[in-house]
Amino acid sequence: MPALVLHQLRTRHVGPIELTVAAGECVCLRGASGSGKSLLLRAIADLDPHQGEARLDTRSCAATPPPEWRRQVALVMAEGQWWAETVGAHFGAGCEPGWLARLGLPAAALEWEVARCSTGERQRLALLRTLMRRPAALLLDEPTGNLDEDSTARVEALLDDYRREHQAALLWVSHDPRQAARVSRRRFLLEDGQLHADTHAGAEGGRW
Repeated sequence: MPALVLHQLRTRHVGPIELTVAAGECVCLRGASGSGKSLLLRAIADLDPHQGEARLDTRSCAATPPPEWRRQVALVMAEGQWWAETVGAHFGAGCEPGWLARLGLPAAALEWEVARCSTGERQRLALLRTLMRRPAALLLDEPTGNLDEDSTARVEALLDDYRREHQAALLWVSHDPRQAARVSRRRFLLEDGQLHADTHAGAEGGRW
């Protein structure tokens, strides 16, 4: 899998950003509300206007059709979008039953109506929907923000395995310094539109 490279990336009040997330690496990003964390992820995913460059190794965002870029550089938001009545209608290629079980969800979850799912269930299912497309890079915007401790641990473990098995580059936004320390070796704070080394999440690198 390729590295995710940001060069002089700017969007609204964020940037210029210089960052490389290596294949198989997880980098964690924290910052105050309104600092632009979600704006940065949306710019990388080519969902918002931006200047500068985002690349998967030598393949640039600007030279890639937007739908293809978003399949390869996938944004997972705290609350995903749902456009059909049933969960299964959003899984065109199906879903590995083992992955459902790993997140504490039954195989029958694909038959549920979206309206009956809790916020936490929708969040886990949206993550699985994204992973089934096998993206090269994952932009994770508070992927456990609506989850309890057990479900959070399950999501962290699944993402760790996906990162290692597929050598995916992960850029993970989290509000929790303890989580940041667990899931990443490199951590940054977004302040005044710039990235600064995060010294509040522990001096030692995480297990990832």
